[in-house]
Amino acid sequence: MSSALAQEKGTIYYMVPTLLDEFQTESVNAIESFLAQVGYETVTLNADNKTDVQQSQMNDTILLDPEAIVIAPVDFNALTPSIERAREAGVPVMIFDRQITSTKVDFTSVAGTVEIGHIAAREIQRLLEEKNGSVSGKVLQVLGDPGDPYTLDIQQGFEERMADHADVEIISLPAMQWEASNAGSIVADQLLANPDIDLIFVHAAHLAVAAVASLEAAGKKPGDLLLVSSNGAPVGLDLIRQGWEQVEVEQPLYAQAAAIAMFADKVVNGEEIAPGTYDVLGLESELTIEEWGPNLKIPGAAITSENVDEPRFWGNLTPPSDPIKPVE
Repeated sequence: MSSALAQEKGTIYYMVPTLLDEFQTESVNAIESFLAQVGYETVTLNADNKTDVQQSQMNDTILLDPEAIVIAPVDFNALTPSIERAREAGVPVMIFDRQITSTKVDFTSVAGTVEIGHIAAREIQRLLEEKNGSVSGKVLQVLGDPGDPYTLDIQQGFEERMADHADVEIISLPAMQWEASNAGSIVADQLLANPDIDLIFVHAAHLAVAAVASLEAAGKKPGDLLLVSSNGAPVGLDLIRQGWEQVEVEQPLYAQAAAIAMFADKVVNGEEIAPGTYDVLGLESELTIEEWGPNLKIPGAAITSENVDEPRFWGNLTPPSDPIKPVE
C-alpha cells in the first residue's frame, strides 16, 4: 500500500505499554499494517511500562487532534482521566488487548480470556485421560500476577470446567509480576513437595520456558511431565516442537489487531456499532454493548504438535495476507 493511501483518512495513535516482549512488538507490526490497509497512518508511542509516561503521551496526543487513539494500557484505572479528556475533546478511544471498564470508551478488542481457560481445561482433561486412563491426577497451575484480570479470567474459566472432575487435584500459585524466575522457583519447589505432579499449566509461554528449565534441572526429559501454556508466543511453539510442551492455547493477537482496523471507520465517524457475531480472520467473535461501550471478544485456539506450523498462529510471526475490510 502506498504511503499516500495509508494516510488518506488521517492518523491514529497507538499507545503500546512496552516493547519488551514479542506479543507487544508483534502487536505494533499488526496494528500498523492493518490500519494502513484501511487507510490510516499509525504513530506508535511506547510507554516503557511506565504509567506516568503513558498518561503524558495521552495528554500530548490529544492536543494533536488525531482521528483516534488506540490504547493497550499500562495501568487500567490510572488512564481513566486521560481517556475521558480525549473523548471530551472529540478524540475517540479504542482499547486493545485489556479491558478498561471504569469509563466509557468507543471500542474494545480483547481475547476471550475466560474462554482461553475453557479451552485449556478441555485439552488438559484430554491429556490426563490419555496419560492416566481417566481424567485424574495432580495439576500445578502457575498463574501470572494476581493483580492482572487476564490471568484471573483464565483461572476462572479453567477451574469452572475442571469443577466436575473430583479426581483432579489442582495446586494454584501466582508468579508475581509475571516474572519467569518466580515461575521457575514455583515449579522447582513443587517438584520436591509434590513429586507426583502429572501436568503443569502456566498462564504464559515465557513462564513455560522457566518451567522447562526447572524440569531439566530436576533431571526430567521432554514428556516426563505434561506441560500446557497460554498466549501462543514463539517460545511456546518452539517448546511444542521440542516435545516439552503439549498444548499452547493461543491469545489471538492478529485477530485482535484486525478488529481494530475493521471497526476504525465506525469509531472515527461516530457511527453506531451493532452487537452480534463477526468473522475476524476466520474466528467467530461476539460483539456486545457493555456499560463501557462496544466490546468484541475473540476466541483463542489450541496449538499442538499437529498444527504448530500453521501461519494463522501469531507465534509463527507470519501476519495474514487476506486483506482487512472495514465493517459496513
